[in-house]
Amino acid sequence: MASTPSNVTSTKHEQIMQHIQGLKVGTKISVRAVAKHLGVSEGTVYKAFKEAESSGLVSTKERIGTVRIDRKRREALDQLTFGEVAEIVEARLFGGGDGLDKSLHKFVIGAMELEAMMSYIDSGSLLIVGNRVSAHRCALEQGAGVLITGGFEPSAEIVRLANEQGLPVLSSRHDTFTVASMINRAMFDRLIKRKIMLLEDIVTFSKPADVIKSGSNLSDFHRLSRETGNFRFPVLDDRGRVIGMITAMDAMGSADDAAVDRVMTRHPITAAPNITVTSAAHTMAAEGIDLLPIVDRNRKLLGVVTRREVLDAMRFAGKQPESGETFEDLMWSGFIQSESNGTEEASISYRGAITPQMSGALGMASEGLVSTLMMQAARQMIRETGKRDFLLESMTSYYVRPVQIDSEVTIKPKAMELSRKFSKLEIEVLDAKGLAAKAMLTAQMIDPY
Repeated sequence: MASTPSNVTSTKHEQIMQHIQGLKVGTKISVRAVAKHLGVSEGTVYKAFKEAESSGLVSTKERIGTVRIDRKRREALDQLTFGEVAEIVEARLFGGGDGLDKSLHKFVIGAMELEAMMSYIDSGSLLIVGNRVSAHRCALEQGAGVLITGGFEPSAEIVRLANEQGLPVLSSRHDTFTVASMINRAMFDRLIKRKIMLLEDIVTFSKPADVIKSGSNLSDFHRLSRETGNFRFPVLDDRGRVIGMITAMDAMGSADDAAVDRVMTRHPITAAPNITVTSAAHTMAAEGIDLLPIVDRNRKLLGVVTRREVLDAMRFAGKQPESGETFEDLMWSGFIQSESNGTEEASISYRGAITPQMSGALGMASEGLVSTLMMQAARQMIRETGKRDFLLESMTSYYVRPVQIDSEVTIKPKAMELSRKFSKLEIEVLDAKGLAAKAMLTAQMIDPY
């Protein structure tokens, strides 16, 4: 069989990417359909889909499929502007103020000879360097901003050049190592934020929602139900504000000519677009609602989200690779799972060491940290045994005695009650001397991943 030239494959790949970019946000697409439409192999389309997903053009969710999305706002979390860098490192602006809103894509530490340094500097980068005027000048000429460390000030020539180029020249009192650490910490925090999924990340606001207008009657409700296959809709006033919710249960037993306003549920629960998907899942489960209107500050409807869409999004997020470790992740990283199968009932436990970073004011393990470790052990056990997660409702902790730094501890979570909706666990922390802490935890379960 003759092989396909690489340039043809590349051309087909570009065609697929252009096709995806040309689709409207919210459009559902599939590998098979795109392959048939463009006359290419499904393997080539699959590779393009993977690139489109990593670029934020599409999102693939279990039971939903692949959907064209717009994540420009969320992707912006990856890049800092020169103005944001100035705020992070407490820098003073000397010139090039017009460029503070520009995004930068790379940081260059000026700790080498000028000739070697220039091979790393390009347009859109930021040179972090001390009082080296020649380096300042070369960076600006290459289209890069300059951050001077150690509290040094730029020369008048550099300030003039910065203003001409529209590139910021900043000065920070901190040394180069401290500045680099501060920027790295800020970017790390942004990676963590990017992992947190918000409602606006999963809802297509450009797609109009099915609604009932105030003043309609139940015959309009039944007609819309037949057309859409749905049985719950937001009720809007003439300004597009959510004033109620109408469901099949509300309409039951009423005549077709009855006014929707008389049978609807007034003052329904709504959500803002920037709340987390987890918070929305908790609200919907706690209140027993299957459709959540998303509104702006004036309660004007922006879109709707179903409980199934929220849970699918949570399952999708749970399968994504880590993009930044939180303090909880760092604390738990040293613990490993072990199973006991002796005379007692088989159970899961977790073993690890209490490191000096976990110490509190008295030199022992921090009480708050011990509670966090117990909750992490409970979460891990439920994930392992039930492929589920939970939202904490209450936790009561008892500290029998202090836990020494550098001591090995075993954390044993035990399910006292585990149902589809709720869980109650008992968690013990044991060291070489025996029981050190204990907790009773109750939580609301989230549907399985």
